[in-house]
Amino acid sequence: PTEVAAVKTPPPQYPLELACTGVGGTSTFKVTIGTDGKPSEVALLTGAGNPQLDELAKTAVQGWQFNAATRNGQAVPATIQVPVSFNPPQPKPDQCFAVEERLRRGG
Repeated sequence: PTEVAAVKTPPPQYPLELACTGVGGTSTFKVTIGTDGKPSEVALLTGAGNPQLDELAKTAVQGWQFNAATRNGQAVPATIQVPVSFNPPQPKPDQCFAVEERLRRGG
């Protein structure tokens, strides 16, 4: 028997405005991996504290690819928990100064 293995898990989009203002967190999902190695069900278990980040994380996870679990040489569905973290960059990238100035001016 083999367990599910991640093959292609690109990170979700992280809106620059949220990253620059320090909005981050971890979204954790219950993910059912089908016999084809694709997520067939993605359910939010714990949110990042920001609905936009949760939605971006879910969208990313739905597109991920895995090697399916196997039993007796046959692929079988398996359910795993997957955390997706959004960590505000330190130090802030230069683009953040323009974002912060725009927000300071009200738009």
